[in-house]
Amino acid sequence: MVALDYPSEQEANELLQSLQGIPCYMKVGMQLFYAAGPKFVERLKEEGYKVFLDLKLHDIPNTVKGAAASISRLGVDMFNVHAAGGTRMMEAALEGAEMASAGARPVVIAVTQLTSTNERMLKEELGIGATMEETVVRYARLAGKAGLDGVVASPLEVVRIKEAMGKPFLTITPGIRPRHAAAGDQSRVMTPAEALNTGTDYMVIGRPITAQADPRQALESIIEELI
Repeated sequence: MVALDYPSEQEANELLQSLQGIPCYMKVGMQLFYAAGPKFVERLKEEGYKVFLDLKLHDIPNTVKGAAASISRLGVDMFNVHAAGGTRMMEAALEGAEMASAGARPVVIAVTQLTSTNERMLKEELGIGATMEETVVRYARLAGKAGLDGVVASPLEVVRIKEAMGKPFLTITPGIRPRHAAAGDQSRVMTPAEALNTGTDYMVIGRPITAQADPRQALESIIEELI
């Protein structure tokens, strides 16, 4: 999944042109969605891309249900909510997606802990006494109980999630950094090859592709590493 983390549609279009012909998911996050709007997502779908709309819904259940319905009508293939919103909120997201989908609904996943969160932040700022791994697995179990398809987690927690939830339960992993790339604001990272070996289902990669002088070459080198 290529993270289209750009402030404008024009810059996103330049990347799309550069990567033309390489089949991959496109992740549209808050920055680009708030700048370019739903029409950009609809155009991606018209051009044949699979789209992960990364807006991390987190509100009262009724509001999330309505937002999930609106997102599903865009035809996205995947969207996410925050597991911290609780089981009922996640169930409401699923209800909204099913209500608005004429055929197959989008894949609905839950964010466990952001990959920028470390153990110190978890305990001192968020007030969670459990370890990162325990917290992520707990949230994964809640997402499964709510009927969701999987979770967003760092690649470091994938093995434990798969052990707890089984193979049909999806893991979507940001925090992927090739060996030459800087970690940036990510705290829990792996290389693409390491993440693949954990058994993760999808890898989200942004700046190691989008911030490079030649994004196509950067993506192709990552693909070559994985073959």
